[in-house]
Amino acid sequence: MNDRGAKGAAIVMEGLTKHYKEVRAVEELSLGIRQGEIYCFLGRNGAGKTTTIRMMLGLIKPTGGSVTLLGWDLRNKREAALSAVGCLVESATAYPNLTVRENLDMHRYLRGAPASAVDEVIVSQHLEAYAERRAGRLSLGNKQRLSLARALLGSPRILVLDEPTNGLDPAGIVEIRELLKGLSHERGVTVFLSSHILGEITHLADRIGIIHQGRLVDEISGEELAASHPSGFEITVSDVPKAAQALAESLGVTAIAEAVDGALTIRDRNVRPEDIARTVVNAGVSLLRLCPVSEDLEMRFMRLTGEAT
Repeated sequence: MNDRGAKGAAIVMEGLTKHYKEVRAVEELSLGIRQGEIYCFLGRNGAGKTTTIRMMLGLIKPTGGSVTLLGWDLRNKREAALSAVGCLVESATAYPNLTVRENLDMHRYLRGAPASAVDEVIVSQHLEAYAERRAGRLSLGNKQRLSLARALLGSPRILVLDEPTNGLDPAGIVEIRELLKGLSHERGVTVFLSSHILGEITHLADRIGIIHQGRLVDEISGEELAASHPSGFEITVSDVPKAAQALAESLGVTAIAEAVDGALTIRDRNVRPEDIARTVVNAGVSLLRLCPVSEDLEMRFMRLTGEAT
C-alpha cells in the first residue's frame, strides 16, 4: 500500500503485531475503517485493545505491520498522520495545578487551533461552571469531560477514544453518544473507540470489532446486530432436570442454562427445534413452550471470548 492508503479509508491497519518477549499482545491485526464511520473495538481486559490504540497513535512501536491514517503511513509520515487526530487514551489526564481553561489553551496552542476553539469545547462538554477551576479538583466525570474536550480541539478528522464514558453518569453517557454521532454523521469525523458498556455500543456503532488474545475474532455491522439471528432456543417444561438430561444424552446439548419457572435456555444455534421437541416429549416431559432466542451483543461477545465484560 502506498502513502495515500486505501481509497475512502481513514484508518488502515495491516498485519499489526506487538510482542513483548513471550507475550503476544497483538497478532496480525488488519482493519479498514471508513471515513465518517464509528468503529467500536471490544475485548476483555488484556485482549490487546489499548496496545492496538497506542500503536495506532505512534506511542509504541509495532513488532510488525503498519498503520495508515488518512492515507499517511505512520512509519515514515508520522507528523502528517497524527496532525488531524484527537485522542483520549486509557484514563483522563490533565495538569492538576492548571485550570480547565489553561489546560485547554495550552493544548490548543500545541495543536495550532484558534483561541475560539477553547470556548467551543468548554461549551460542548458542559464545563462552563468549571472553566476556572484547577483540574486537580475536578470530579472523575469532569476530568473525563476535560480529556474529551482536549481531544476535540482543532476539529480533528479522526477521534481515537479509549473508554470515553468512564466516570460519566447515565445522562453524560447519552450526551457523549449524541456528540459522537453528530460528529460522525454531520461532519464526517471518523471515531475509533473502545468501551466496556456493551448496551451503549449497540446504540452507537456503525461497525463492531471483537479482539480476543490479540486477534480479531469477529466483525459485525450495526445493521447486522440489529437484525440478530436466532442463537438458540428457550423452552418451558414440566420437569427441568429430566429434560436437561434427555437433551444432553440424545442431542449432545451441553450449553443449557436453567432459568426460573421451568425454563431452559439452549445456547446451540445448530440444534433444530423439532429435535428438541421430540427429545423432550419422548423423555416423558411436557413441553409447554419453545421459542427462538436472538443473540445480542453481550451473548455474542461471551460466546467468542468465553468471558463476561
